[in-house]
Amino acid sequence: METGKEQTIKVVAIIPARYQSNRFEGKPLALIHGKPMIQHVVERAQAVKLLSRVVVATDDQRIADCVSSFGGEYVLTRNDHVSGSDRLAEAAELLDISEHDVVVNIQGDQPLFDVEVVEQVARPLLEDPSLPMATLIYKIIRPEEINDPNHVKTVFDHEMNALYFSRAPIPFQRNPEEKDTPTYYKHLGFYAYRKGFLLSFVALPEGEWERFEKLEQLRALEYGYRIKVVKTTHDSIEVDTLEDLKRVEEFIISR
Repeated sequence: METGKEQTIKVVAIIPARYQSNRFEGKPLALIHGKPMIQHVVERAQAVKLLSRVVVATDDQRIADCVSSFGGEYVLTRNDHVSGSDRLAEAAELLDISEHDVVVNIQGDQPLFDVEVVEQVARPLLEDPSLPMATLIYKIIRPEEINDPNHVKTVFDHEMNALYFSRAPIPFQRNPEEKDTPTYYKHLGFYAYRKGFLLSFVALPEGEWERFEKLEQLRALEYGYRIKVVKTTHDSIEVDTLEDLKRVEEFIISR
């Protein structure tokens, strides 16, 4: 049963979407089974009952026009942001979201995400008013992902607060001859922030560990903020290349 406090807090999804990309220019507009990828993402987000609003944050009029064409909501942001979090924070300000409301960052390159993951990542902030942010993790089942630096690994404490995120395999198994092997968890790029914390977060200087690993979430840990990690049983395919796009389209057609 929802509490009165939960009822007063809104959960808003913001989907950062850039046109320029080193690996895949115009990625949000790439067609998947006849629809632009950004439309797949928006329509999935709109199916989440917990969300009061779904907004695309983009710096490109072509993406804005595309979103408008299928009836989605967008906000135009600056084109000099160095990260998705910076774009998210500007969008949250432009949309006049309340300081205590929850902002969920949904990646614009994950057109097959399960709608349940949005509630999973937002729920901890609704249940704990002191929590600044949360994110999702998934138990690695494909061995090749353990050593792949594109799949970020994480370790956490008994209360499911993140201890560290790394592109390297963590934990490191000191004695590989042991029969007992570690369970590895990878980080999925879904975040929930309290809006007030989001603005504070992007104002922080770059962290030392963040600088080496190129992982923004390490900045929050380095400055002493909690990140709640939530285990999910839903993996999510990111589209970074044309090969990924083809794999996603084949999956959609097969269903």
